[in-house]
Amino acid sequence: MKFGAANQITLVRALLVAGLATLIGQPATPTVAWSVVFIAIVAALLDGVDGWIARRTGTVSAFGARFDIETDAALILVLAILVWQYGKAGPWVLLSGLLRYAFVAAGWVWPWMRAPLAPSLRGKIICVVQIVALIVAMAPTIAPPMSSLVAAVALLALCHSFLVDTLRLWRQGT
Repeated sequence: MKFGAANQITLVRALLVAGLATLIGQPATPTVAWSVVFIAIVAALLDGVDGWIARRTGTVSAFGARFDIETDAALILVLAILVWQYGKAGPWVLLSGLLRYAFVAAGWVWPWMRAPLAPSLRGKIICVVQIVALIVAMAPTIAPPMSSLVAAVALLALCHSFLVDTLRLWRQGT
């Protein structure tokens, strides 16, 4: 397997997420918050580029798709932690970042949860909505309770998406 341009872009996204993770526990200042917003926007924009390049160059792969999904999940987790750390939402916002990992862990308990899921437009849209909502909630110009509301609406959409996928897998597995 060749580690092509699309995977290299996803790797840049993963490095940006790792950079954001270094800000966890740092003092909550507007400068750091704006840095988070800027870096997260770049990571989100590159998310659209990597898939487009993979399709354009005929290098779409299962590895690339998984790498992309896990990078998205890590970005959501880091953003959720930062939104909570900055007091923009309560600890419940961490569910945004933990749902993917709970979904994977459920597969260790219930084998039917490990079945492959076909990519869906709903899943892709809700992932983007979740990332954008956490970026908006993080912005220093958005204060509670508005930041909490934005994060809560996105979390509800994400919960709905995971519920739909879980029910689909359950029906297929029974």
